[in-house]
Amino acid sequence: MTLSVAVSGASGYAGGEILRLLAAHPDVHIRTVTAHSNAGDALIQHQPHLRSLAGLTLQPTTPEVLAGHDVVFLALPHGQSGQYTDALAETPLVIDAGADHRLTSSAAWDAFYGGAFHEPWTYGVPELIVGAGGQKQRERLVGASRIAAPGCNASTVALSLVPGVAAGVIDARDIVSVLAVGPSGAGKSLKTNLLASEILGTANPYAVGGTHRHIPEIQQALAAAGAPDARVSFTPVLVPMARGILATSTAPIVDGVTDAEIRSAWESAYDRETFVQLLPEGQFPRTADVLGANTALIGLAIDRAANRVVVVTAVDNLVKGTAGAAIQSMNIALGLPEATGLTVNGVAP
Repeated sequence: MTLSVAVSGASGYAGGEILRLLAAHPDVHIRTVTAHSNAGDALIQHQPHLRSLAGLTLQPTTPEVLAGHDVVFLALPHGQSGQYTDALAETPLVIDAGADHRLTSSAAWDAFYGGAFHEPWTYGVPELIVGAGGQKQRERLVGASRIAAPGCNASTVALSLVPGVAAGVIDARDIVSVLAVGPSGAGKSLKTNLLASEILGTANPYAVGGTHRHIPEIQQALAAAGAPDARVSFTPVLVPMARGILATSTAPIVDGVTDAEIRSAWESAYDRETFVQLLPEGQFPRTADVLGANTALIGLAIDRAANRVVVVTAVDNLVKGTAGAAIQSMNIALGLPEATGLTVNGVAP
């Protein structure tokens, strides 16, 4: 059976990446694409790389236009997806690529986002360990009808550290994460600080001092893995690459834990995963290695001088960080092969 799909926010980066991946999905028919200010334009005017979708026209983003599909993707700015939830009650599967349905805590939402709080949906990071016994988020996605795709920085840090938390080999009360990130994660709207003349040849920290909106999402994932009191010092740095995240995260080693036990925690968490891969000892990823792929590559080091574990993770923020995670979760929810429409192979050079 072919699934009819609508994608809102189709003229933006996240919406465009969802469409790029869905265009190669054998079980999907992209019937409707919508936008706000760009409604009425040909899709290809805003996404000229999507040649196979040249016949589509951007329609207005309204409940009436989005209704009547098997799957609806909401790739809208934070705070705008929630208004469509009730109107899409009859839609079998809705996937939100924004933040509106990610957080379980209304207090965290108020502190980091503000505005109306909406009910949390099933979190769309299948490989995360949740609860005792090594259960994965994948099991909760089976049959889900409402899915919250992750924040790209948040899922990258969570995938980096959750194995150590679940295995009890790191102390989550002193986590430090510094991320090199590309500007596509900030969306397609024109902003002075994202102009080429502002970012080329420089690295710019932002949301410093515990203000980044992905912090409560990271803490939520760590709590689900067994660290309800996790504390995260999180600093993103904007660097001149269109796509990509390179996250370097460190945490103290729990007393008495051996090097073998530390590495085993990550090996056992990801040894059967297609899209999250632990590199051999001594190897570390580059963002170039995951460009265009639904892959998270992880390098692990044990710094005994500082008594800390160091985890370096690379993802493409628009694929594994957003659109790829959304489609991977869609596949699981609908009982399709999990890797359908997705690839582990990057684009090089």
